[in-house]
Formats: sequence, structure tokens, C-alpha cells
Amino acid sequence: MDGDSGQRTPVWTAHRELPDPGPLTTDLRVDVCVIGAGIAGLSTAYTLARQGVSVAVLDRGRVGRGETVRTTAHLASALDDRFYELERLFGRDGARLAAESHAASIDRIEEIARTEGIDCGFERLDGYLFAPPGGSQEELDDELEAARRAGLFVERVPRAPLPHYDTGPCLRFANQAQFDPISYLEGLVRAIQSDRGRIFTRTAAVQVEGGCEARVTTEAGPVVTARAAVVATNSPILDDLIPDIQQAAYRTYAIAARIPAGSIPRALYWDTVDPYHYVRLTRDNGDGDLLLVGGEDHRTGQEDNAAERFGWLESWARERFLIQNVEHRWSGQVLEPTDGLAFLGPPPTGAANLFIATGDSGHGMTHGTLAGMILGDLVLGRDNRWASLYSPRRLRWATTGDFVRENANIVAQYVDWVTPAEVSSTDEIAPGRGALLRRGLTKMAVYRDESGELHERSAICPHLGCIVAWNPAERTWDCPCHGSRFDPQGRVLNGPTKRGLSRT
Repeated sequence: MDGDSGQRTPVWTAHRELPDPGPLTTDLRVDVCVIGAGIAGLSTAYTLARQGVSVAVLDRGRVGRGETVRTTAHLASALDDRFYELERLFGRDGARLAAESHAASIDRIEEIARTEGIDCGFERLDGYLFAPPGGSQEELDDELEAARRAGLFVERVPRAPLPHYDTGPCLRFANQAQFDPISYLEGLVRAIQSDRGRIFTRTAAVQVEGGCEARVTTEAGPVVTARAAVVATNSPILDDLIPDIQQAAYRTYAIAARIPAGSIPRALYWDTVDPYHYVRLTRDNGDGDLLLVGGEDHRTGQEDNAAERFGWLESWARERFLIQNVEHRWSGQVLEPTDGLAFLGPPPTGAANLFIATGDSGHGMTHGTLAGMILGDLVLGRDNRWASLYSPRRLRWATTGDFVRENANIVAQYVDWVTPAEVSSTDEIAPGRGALLRRGLTKMAVYRDESGELHERSAICPHLGCIVAWNPAERTWDCPCHGSRFDPQGRVLNGPTKRGLSRT
């Protein structure tokens, strides 16, 4: 898979190659080493490089080929964890800072695109939040007042401007936006390299240490030493379990469907269903527009109907829009903190010269851009007005119930050690499929490739010992505890694990 996080092709990469500068082959010394070439890592590297800091970016695959490419790229200050909930958790001042920071993040993307001449289709749009048919309007009432207190321009309108679907009363959020995330990352790469920043792909970091100097050891052997290191790998690859137990991994699904040109006004659309849906348009080189529809989230590794979720999305969309045909299907991974905001800053434990960016909470594009703004300041020793809000060292007692529920869910997954295997013989595994097979007291993850060859690995996730599950939608092995993911042959695709599935 070359570092990709799934087999299905997102709309953004259907007709283009992602930047691939090549691997690190010798030891290197820089001011700052950034691990992860998605939007969080490259935004941080860009901020530092523009300040004259020497930066090296390492990525296991190609640029943006992790979770950034798997987004639908909504740029929203209307947060889907709801401002009435953020008020409960962080107070009115905290909710206001959350709204302010995400609005500033959208401004930052617009500014960078303009300054660097990045043709990424950045576009300001309204966003519409609506309840499902027959749903309660109380949530919209609560959110309207809370979002206004947070400083957003929001108003109630009779319906969203959808000609073939009457949403009923909904909220209109002004000054939202969208863009093409890969074109934007390509522009960041050019800008970083023009400032003598260095980007290395196909270079997996397997150990990150802080102290007097940061030291990043790569899988192939070369070591990067730096004054500081930033881990922006979606899920941190550090020996610190606190971020892992303060957030939960969810799979989210998306389709790109062709619709008649001009049949839907250009805007962002979100509903309040659980699991919810989100919709936007993107321009296509062919005739008409592509409608991007996402949602149907579930805990990673904990559902056996992953492949059906695409059909559910398509059915939901066909009931509301003039769908001609579905051209792309893909899924991604969202890390949901128990209090709804990303972790951007020094990890809960460890050296002061290590920094993490994780917990995108469904707003990866704005949280990732905020990583560049906040971590750039922290690395340079400057104050940042949002740093305490997003600190990985924060503790919110108001989230205790969510914390207990999420971690009780994780503990429950260990029962898979004693449950029956999915098949009794490898003969039951069809080509292109994977299944769990018991061998003595343990379980094995067995995949049969299209040529019929079997690939057998331990089903025990190296992170904390949960039993992985086969994901037929992306042909991956997914850990139901903390979201580590592996390709069919057991190689790492997503942390927090740093090691692949073992052969025994």
C-alpha cells in the first residue's frame, strides 16, 4: 500500500500523484524534526520554515497519504461537538476561544493560499445545520444561542437551500469554507522546500526521544537529531498512553457522486443524526459537479458491516439529491477526544522538547492548521492564546462519564481473546479476504491474496494486546481498542503502534 491507509481511492487522488521526494538515507541534524507529512505536520513545518528554522519532515508514505487525503475537506468554525457542549466542558470563555481559533484557522488557510499562489479551490461558503425529518428542534435552539455567545454569525432560517429536499428550519453559519486538501499540501511542500526545508517520504520513524536534544530513529536506520520534535502522525507514536486513553478511534465513510451541474447550491450541509452526515460539492473536470457525502461513523474495528456503510450513504443521498452515479468510495479515521478538542502541545508526560498533534475530532483540516499556528509558537518559545485550551495536559473532570464509557468499551474488547475463531480452516478464506483463525491458545490474522497465497500473522496488536479485526471495506486489519491499523500482510498503516503484526 506504500504507506496509504486503505485500498479505496479518495476523490482527491483519483487522477494525480502525491508528492514523493524520496527517503532519508543518512543521519541528519536540523533545528526541528516533524514526523508526519499531512496537514498538521506540513502546516507546522511551513510556519517554522518561514521563521528561518531548519526543518526536516519524515513520513512513512507519500505526502498527505495518511488521513489528510481521506477527508471531505470541510473548513468549519461550526464545530460538530456543538458549542452548548463545549460551554459545559470549557465554560463560555473556552467555547469562545474554540470558535475564534477555528475561524482563525480558516483565515490562515486562505492567507497561505493567497500568499503562496496555491490554486486549491479555496472558497467561502455558508454552512447549514439541520435536524432529521421529524427530529427535535431543541438541539438547534440550544446551538443557536451557544454559537452566538461564542461569537459566530449564525441565524435560524426556514430551510437549507436544497431544491429537492426540505430540511425544515435550520441554522445558517456564515463564513465557512472548503478547498482541495491535496492541492493545498502540494503548495505547502513547494513553500517549505523553497525555504530549504527538507521532506523525506517512505521514511518511517520508529522511535522518538526527547531530552537535551530530540532524537528520531527511522526504520531503515538513519537518525535525525534536533532541538525539538513534533509528532503529527494522527495518533502519536510515543511511549505515552495518556493520549490513547483520552480519545477513541472511529471509521468514517465518504462517497463522491456525480450530479447535474447547478442542481445544488454551493454550501456545506450537516445534519444532527447519530451517526451524522455531511455534504459539500467539488468541481470536476468532467460534466457536472461531484457531491461529496460523508458519515456513518463507527468505532474502529468494532463493526462487521463496514462495507455496507457505503450503501447506506448512497441511499441517504439518493433520497435527497439528484444522484446520477457514485464514482468514488473511501473511508478515513477520526480520533475523537472525550472533550471534543484536539491535543496540540507537549505530551502529558515526557521531555519539554517533544510536541504532539492528535485528536482531530472530525475537523482535521482546521485542527491540523491550528497545529501549525500553536506548535509553531510553542517550539519558538512564544505565547499563544489558544495553547492552554488545546493542551494535551489538560484534565476536564466534566468528561469523566465519557472517559469511563470509552475505556470500558476498550476493556470489553479483550474478551476477543477467548471467543471462537471466525473460520476453522484457511480453506474457508476466499481470495482478497481476511479472517481470524485459532491456533492453540492464540488467534492468527490470515489473509488470502488475489493469487491465492496466504499471509498469516499474529492477530495480537503490538500496542496493548487487543485482537485485530478484518476490515473488508479497506482490506486492512484494525485494532478495536486504540485504532492501530495494518495492511493485509500486517505492516503498520496507523499508530499508535510502531510495530507490525508479528509472524508468530
